Amino acid sequence: MRRLACLAVLLAAALSSHSAMKPGAVTRASLAALESSFDQRIGKLDVTNPLDVLGPTRGVYLPGFGVVFSTEVNLVITPTITPFRMKISEEEVARVHQRKLERLPVLRQLMREMLVNSAASLDDVPSDEQVAVAVTLFFFRWEDRSGMPAQLVLQAKRKTLVDYQAGRIDANALRTAIHEQVF
Repeated sequence: MRRLACLAVLLAAALSSHSAMKPGAVTRASLAALESSFDQRIGKLDVTNPLDVLGPTRGVYLPGFGVVFSTEVNLVITPTITPFRMKISEEEVARVHQRKLERLPVLRQLMREMLVNSAASLDDVPSDEQVAVAVTLFFFRWEDRSGMPAQLVLQAKRKTLVDYQAGRIDANALRTAIHEQVF
């Protein structure tokens, strides 16, 4: 009888600690699926003039903050210095710079879409936490970086992103809710 009472107490303690745990914790598998989706979207943005993805997207869940996805890209595939090409001409430097400036708005729009699309798949992230997408831009030493950021970070509350997807808020409210940081 005493064993049965001890077993009942242990079972009750286990059940109460289990119910105190956060239900549906964010899994690595759910983040990996979105990482792969982001890489595909970046790679298919413009088949004739692709972004040069320098590393796969990585996602991490930070309890109390939310989910952050990060990647590094070169906005255009650029010429490189090789033993056969020792210098990049000034005209080519200017052309690469102009093409990159033109790609920035396209990248920002893609990042906004990635925020909105990922929010619906992140059911286990609390609605008051953030979803963030960070893109680090790659540059060669020879490039003109004037007017170019080194990194873009877009973030918004998951609830706002889901509300937009469900049609509960409009595009203007979404634009206002997305916080953009440029480094």
